Amino acid sequence: MCGIFVSVRFSTPGNASLDVDQEFTSLSLELQRVNAARGPDAQNTHALSLLSSPPPALSISSDSASFISSEDVSRSLDAVFYASELRLRGDSPIVQPHVRNGNVLCWNGEIFEGIEISSHENDGSKLFDLLCSIKTPEGIRDVFCSIEGPYAFAFYHESSQRLYFGRDPLGRRSLLIHKPRKELPYLLVSSVSAGANPAYDFAEISTEHIYSLDLGLLKNSSDVRLHSPSRLRSVTAEPDKVNSTIPLDDVPLVESLDNIPEHLSQALNDFIFHLDKSVMLQVRDIPRSSLTKGKARLAVLFSGGIDSSIITFLAHKHVPLEEPIDLLNVAFENPRKIRIQKEGNVGGVSKRVRKPQTHLKETKTEQERVPYMVPDRITGMLEVEELRRICPGRVWNFARIFLFFFLLSLMMFLAARPEVESLMSPGRTVMDLSLALALYFASRGQGQIRKTPESVPEPYTSEARVLLNGLGSDELLGGYGRHRSVYNTGGWAAAITELQQEIDRIPNRNLGRDDRVISSHGKETRHPFLSLSLVSFLASLPVHFKMDPRLETSIGDKMLLRLAARKLGLVEASSRKKRAMQFGSHSARMDGERRGDVDLE
Repeated sequence: MCGIFVSVRFSTPGNASLDVDQEFTSLSLELQRVNAARGPDAQNTHALSLLSSPPPALSISSDSASFISSEDVSRSLDAVFYASELRLRGDSPIVQPHVRNGNVLCWNGEIFEGIEISSHENDGSKLFDLLCSIKTPEGIRDVFCSIEGPYAFAFYHESSQRLYFGRDPLGRRSLLIHKPRKELPYLLVSSVSAGANPAYDFAEISTEHIYSLDLGLLKNSSDVRLHSPSRLRSVTAEPDKVNSTIPLDDVPLVESLDNIPEHLSQALNDFIFHLDKSVMLQVRDIPRSSLTKGKARLAVLFSGGIDSSIITFLAHKHVPLEEPIDLLNVAFENPRKIRIQKEGNVGGVSKRVRKPQTHLKETKTEQERVPYMVPDRITGMLEVEELRRICPGRVWNFARIFLFFFLLSLMMFLAARPEVESLMSPGRTVMDLSLALALYFASRGQGQIRKTPESVPEPYTSEARVLLNGLGSDELLGGYGRHRSVYNTGGWAAAITELQQEIDRIPNRNLGRDDRVISSHGKETRHPFLSLSLVSFLASLPVHFKMDPRLETSIGDKMLLRLAARKLGLVEASSRKKRAMQFGSHSARMDGERRGDVDLE
């Protein structure tokens, strides 16, 4: 994981530009600061200037989004490349940006497939070697289209004087862009913003293209509108389309997760193979960052649901048995939930007419006395016991991360909320905040563990730098309630259309936001379900191999995943129903009743 910040602007001579330069320098330092948190091991800057030829005359229209004024005569186009480094690949320390013969690369990514990387090599260094040998824009595009793994990058190609930047096709790494305009005449590309600021207008960079900006042409221009980034696209980097075959009417029902129908046997084995390979590629060769013996190198964002449970089990196969694995489980004491417990919300009635529940006893129940025993905490505690039974010899550090509201409101919330809102920007909804809060505190990894179920809890901070996340299975395998709804109204054809839309929406949803939040702690999240190889494999399967809305939810949704979990021995996890993170952890709507799609005030 690394932080990337690139700025491109014209220098302006004379004292008149002094205030502007100071303001821009202050802005740059702030963006470098927030990017430094993503890569605590090393940070560095590389600057270059492209001298322009003085134009005979400069004509600028009143609405021009230009870099310069008509008074500029002598100027240069200045590009500054900043990168921070979180070392997760190779034996030797790396300092970015990578620089050679005028070429510059800022790389934030992992190459799991497409380019052979040994356990001793750094993938960014090897990628840079390859890019320096490429002569054409199409060649550079094809290098990135051959890579499987999460990435964002900015690359300056000296021989063509072009700046390239982009993200992987699924958007697993964040990259934001501020496009120049008349009032803010500079280009900014950054992994993360510094929160709301009138000095920029950041937006997520689309994953549909790799972008190229001709700086050699731009340096002699008076109007940046004439030199917008060009788009380079190759379909080879996209996942396959969803199989559109309509199942026959006589497709047999899966009567039990213990009995695998013959028509699913090969697909089930292939699915386990692809998912296991994805996990293996993402957990092997993680460098040790702690000098303390017995510290985990790997952690899992762990709810005890089927998604996190199966990737945890598969990670167990590929991490040395003598190493612990941290299971990060977060629970919020949500005042809204506590109020509903006390006052009641029977039938979901309006709070204006809500009446206190008369059936509550004076003696508090365990759940009332321990309000952090939220659904994800309960399922997490159950599932870690199943893992201990079927994976003997492994130390599972089940880290209970507590957020008591009285502490959150008085101390942590006041400090954390502005930072979380800044990190999730440009996301600004109540739902963004609910999910970002859960990820922020879970990935920080500060909680308690019990060395045995009977032992006294003790403080624990996870030092693992790689966090596995089960996101993606619902989109690929039909795990949302809307998949059942569209089937009920439109049959298999509607379900197929919805699954295709799920894949199409993945790059535009939450991955960039999640990356910005988690990486603020100097940690990297990896998504085994979202390797392009696995996504394409699942897309190729007939829809009824993956889900069957004719069955009850504990079997029919994500049916193939449930069968895989049962076959691997995860009996309890295989039948658990889906619960969204913000509801399972009780981080949803911590400060009120507003809907998730409402913008924050």
